[in-house]
Amino acid sequence: MKTKNAYEYAKELYSKLGVDVDKAIETVEKTPISLHCWQGDDVHGFEGAGELSGGIQATGNYPGAARTPDELRKDIEKVMSYLPGKQKVNLHACYLETNGKKVERNEIAPEHFASWVAWAKEKGLGLDFNPTYFSHPLAENGTLSNADEGARKFWIEHGIASRKIGEYFGKELGQTCVTNFWIPDGSKDINVDKFGPRARYADSLDKIFSVKIDDKYNMDAIESKVFGIGLESYTVGSNEFCMGYAIKNGKMVCLDAGHFHPTEVISDKISSVFLYCDNLLLHVSRPVRWDSDHVVIYNDELQAIMNELVRNNALDKTFIALDFFDASINRIAAWTIGTRNAQKALLNALLEPTDLLKKMELEGDFTSRLAMLEELKSYPFAAVFDYLCEKNDRPVREEWIADVKKYEKDVLSKR
Repeated sequence: MKTKNAYEYAKELYSKLGVDVDKAIETVEKTPISLHCWQGDDVHGFEGAGELSGGIQATGNYPGAARTPDELRKDIEKVMSYLPGKQKVNLHACYLETNGKKVERNEIAPEHFASWVAWAKEKGLGLDFNPTYFSHPLAENGTLSNADEGARKFWIEHGIASRKIGEYFGKELGQTCVTNFWIPDGSKDINVDKFGPRARYADSLDKIFSVKIDDKYNMDAIESKVFGIGLESYTVGSNEFCMGYAIKNGKMVCLDAGHFHPTEVISDKISSVFLYCDNLLLHVSRPVRWDSDHVVIYNDELQAIMNELVRNNALDKTFIALDFFDASINRIAAWTIGTRNAQKALLNALLEPTDLLKKMELEGDFTSRLAMLEELKSYPFAAVFDYLCEKNDRPVREEWIADVKKYEKDVLSKR
């Protein structure tokens, strides 16, 4: 292997710190990262809904967006050919297949995702799910917090149907499906009644979750957000609401890296969540001034998130998913950049001599702790990642870029 010498050097350095490099590689290989289908087509789905609504926006008009489920699956396969380790695929309800028949969201059923399940079985993948509470006429005045009982009933039925689809995924694929609830409900300007919508949202969730589904097949998560476009003054599903509801009702919290204030980070929240919750869903994204869902880059916060998971022995209790949608660059490249960066950060976290650092901390040797943390930044973890890629027959470093360009020329440019 051409990466072998650099890997052996790196392994020797890390071993002196008591780090089992081979175990770190094995952990990355078996830790699934859920690829979000909506990066491939700018969150449009296959209902023919048209423009996005609900405070989210995909910017850019780079050519080659997937137009059909088959095109989207082919694009995801191309992305996975660049990724070492294990993946899942995260679907929104609007990515159903109905053979041209109009199906309302409160009538979606497992049959509308049978092709996704057949494909996932063939590829050895698990599937995750999200009810789609945006880009719909009945969402204009809110969904699960809507004051109109008829509209709210519609969205409750959509939530119940979504959980049944998640259960179907789990049973068929043998991997637990995470069904994540996020609603865009809120207000552009100052509203008087903040309690009422939240009370209705909680009641709606109670009704949705009253339908019993085995956690072996489907687990539920609730995702908060600070604001969205056109929803700047008030968001019903705030962090406090979602955290409180999840803890009270035994549900998962979903922490999305882009759903908090600009100076707020989710890495600092992870340890608190695990004091009160058994499991955690992460949506790894990158905000730039607002929840703009930029492609995940290798930055300090991404590394801090993965460090928290490893330092708290929380990998087995955490579901890692990606959530960004950039239409300004090649979409295959966007997926690949973000996912490989998440895997790099996870590997680097696993290569940290955490026990040694904790010992220094407990002994009050903060000088050695800081010195060691800084020295680790220049340790050759990239050589280990190169070896991981080559070991899994995946491109090393930038080798994948040329193949993306070829796929763009041969496939994407003809759409």
